[in-house]
Amino acid sequence: MARKVVVLGCGRLGAMVTQSLLDQGDSVVVLDHVTENFRRLRSHENLQMLVLDGASADGLRRAGIEDADVFVALAAQDTTNALAAQIARITFNVPNVVCRLNDPIRRDMYRGLGLKPVSPTQIAADMVLEAGR
Repeated sequence: MARKVVVLGCGRLGAMVTQSLLDQGDSVVVLDHVTENFRRLRSHENLQMLVLDGASADGLRRAGIEDADVFVALAAQDTTNALAAQIARITFNVPNVVCRLNDPIRRDMYRGLGLKPVSPTQIAADMVLEAGR
């Protein structure tokens, strides 16, 4: 069953996640404050790209967050992701909220807020350590 997913951030990671979600049949609204970042994406009938502040309730409302099944915060800054993810979870009651977090020390705090934190820093560290074995 296709889900409606709102993705904040269309950098390299956001573009890869967005493309994968589209490939698996989801409908995606991707938000970024830099229009040029959308060039990373292929055109798709289930893709909507919006230039706006995704870390505000008004911006998320304009993106249709009220109907979202999933919200994924993948901006470069942890504070932006945390703020947007909390708004999606608390204000709009999005059932599944994933939040990129560069500083893995804050992972437990994010979990306590009902978010699903993912730390590329921790994942890369684990991979480096595994490769060195």
